[in-house]
Amino acid sequence: HPDFLSMIEPCSFGEDAARLGEVDWVVEAVTERLDIKRKVFQTVRDNTGPDTIITSNTSGIPIASITEGTPEGFRKRFFVTHFFNPPRYMKLLELVDGPETDPALFEWFARWGERRLGKGIVVGKDTPNFVANRIGTFGMMALLHKVVEQGFTVPQVDKIFGKAMGRPGSAIFKTADIVGLDTLAHVAQNCFDTLVDDPQRDAFKLPGFVQTLLDRGDLGRKSGAGFYKMVKGAGGKKDILSLNLDTLEYEPQEKVRFESLGAVREIEDSGARVKKLLGFDDAAAKLAWEATADTLLYSATLLGEICDDVVAIDDAMKWGYGWDQGPFETWDSIGVAESVERMRADGLTVPTVVEQAVKAGGWYHRDGGVTRFLDAAGDGELKPVPLPQGAIFLNDVRDSGSVVKKNMGATLLDLGDGCLGLEFHTKMNSLDNDIIGLYAEALDLMDASDDWRALVVGNEGNAFSAGANIMLVMMAAMQQEWGQIEALTKGLQDTLMRAKYSDKPVVTAPHGLTLGGGAEVAMHGAATVATGELYMGLVEVGVGLLPAGGGCKEAVWRLVGSVPEGVDIDVNPLVQKAFLQIGMGKVAESADEAKGFGYLRPTDFIALSKDHQIADAKALALGLANAGYVAPKRRALKLPGRNGTAALNTAIWGMEQAQQISAHDAKIGRAVAHVLCGGDIASGTARSEQDLLDLEREGFLSLCGEAKTIERIQHMLMKGKPLRN
Repeated sequence: HPDFLSMIEPCSFGEDAARLGEVDWVVEAVTERLDIKRKVFQTVRDNTGPDTIITSNTSGIPIASITEGTPEGFRKRFFVTHFFNPPRYMKLLELVDGPETDPALFEWFARWGERRLGKGIVVGKDTPNFVANRIGTFGMMALLHKVVEQGFTVPQVDKIFGKAMGRPGSAIFKTADIVGLDTLAHVAQNCFDTLVDDPQRDAFKLPGFVQTLLDRGDLGRKSGAGFYKMVKGAGGKKDILSLNLDTLEYEPQEKVRFESLGAVREIEDSGARVKKLLGFDDAAAKLAWEATADTLLYSATLLGEICDDVVAIDDAMKWGYGWDQGPFETWDSIGVAESVERMRADGLTVPTVVEQAVKAGGWYHRDGGVTRFLDAAGDGELKPVPLPQGAIFLNDVRDSGSVVKKNMGATLLDLGDGCLGLEFHTKMNSLDNDIIGLYAEALDLMDASDDWRALVVGNEGNAFSAGANIMLVMMAAMQQEWGQIEALTKGLQDTLMRAKYSDKPVVTAPHGLTLGGGAEVAMHGAATVATGELYMGLVEVGVGLLPAGGGCKEAVWRLVGSVPEGVDIDVNPLVQKAFLQIGMGKVAESADEAKGFGYLRPTDFIALSKDHQIADAKALALGLANAGYVAPKRRALKLPGRNGTAALNTAIWGMEQAQQISAHDAKIGRAVAHVLCGGDIASGTARSEQDLLDLEREGFLSLCGEAKTIERIQHMLMKGKPLRN
């Protein structure tokens, strides 16, 4: 949130070093030069107390080198906290302790980083580049050498090693540009210089084309050019050129087509997608197989050297590099025995530690809601995968047999202690009749039995909910099934109003994308526990509609309803704020910002740890129940009516005349204004929530009958972005 900028206070060593004595934790993140780090830590030692935690964000300098000659007290409270960039988005925090680090302090910090910073903790060993960068850099550098040898282009490589392989869309070359080629080169060079006994040491040598880019200052995005370069094309349109690895000149990107990539495009499950891709025989599949085999085998050789188990390596690559699956999870997906046989046929050396996985039938084993991993670097036993303390994972709850009811779109779970959990599992968790129906059944169960005391609405997908299933709306509208659309809309409205006024607490747990109908679900409950990384907004105007699951109503109720009863003020500015947010399709880009929008209440909770969100929501729901929760009192609000609508319509007209919005945008805006102002009433008339819900449905149905709305929905379904027609 922009206001948080005031919490950051820049200081200097020269004038403010004494202020280090005021803090609990000092984290050093200066350049990777030992002489500079030692100078910094001398200042830190001179100005901190005996209990200050002192850590370094280094990834290339051994702890012993940094702490050499320092007092014992300093060495006891010193360790490495290696954050991944950018820290806001990257979950990984690698922790590495020194030989004299206080174990209790180290363990406490790990739990604190997990719970309060929301990080995924991987404990590594004091080896060059620790866990994620050791494997990630190897995989990238080894691939760069193959790419040149086999004649692949930059766009081809990024297409192969993006979503198809369960990697981020930035893949290989885009990632290098984002990180910076100088940073990549530094990490690779550090590995080459220090890993003198590594049999794969030569993989870390910089290819000639990378060195050429460095020499000419093409370092990636920060310099404007790297493997890609953005230029202005015809008509000022921005074009992205890619580097020709033979000529080292920039050229337009070609379309990338491989049979294997086309065949796996629609496979949602990452493991299944990778397995099918690697089974093809075209050039893309062969390169993908070679790179995968290299990374899997290298990861296996590092067990016990960089960390103690396969879980740490897998977590590091998922949380630090954005992979869908870590190396050993990938190995299980493609089949350990089959892949090992193929590796040997290719003449590759398979570490003996892998034989344990072949005999055990895989690295991971799932049974009764518990996942165990093969401790191949230790005693060879199957051990439970360690979970964050106090966390609840819905997959584990479901697999343990605690399913109360389920259908194609949702599952109702017993979270224990009399608390139900409603989980969505449609594509992007879009709302449909299955989800709404099971939500109503959950409320029925709570009404019917004192055994059920509370309900949590949440899930573990990448999105809480991207909104209503607009395909269903479009098909019904094209067939003029107006009754079907109204029934769907009213069903959502009625269910969410039941949740808001339930005699037993309903706690919603939004995270990630929480748009349209998803935002409406999140806004209707006794309380909300949101993750800090939240993208929440009522964005229906983007598909030519208005929020009709209670979104318009609740936006007004959150803002106008914040005025105490009996206080007479002009509510127009509050209604106008709601109008701007809905009419512009604004999305809050964090939970704190969502509070400023009114989409979250000031009393709602923010959990930085996604892993603990469901547990926190359950604790809050049961806490409310234990405290004798009583549903909120219904009230009516005085709204601006015709006068407020006229003012908003005047603003809309001005924007249309200035060609800032289209005629259809204006029509949608007028419909939204009509609802938010309470309809065709005199200013100051009291309106109930049901009055606004009825207006929502009326406006929604009217817009569904517009041809331009159908065009917008079709464009969103086909292109994934709004059409301004």
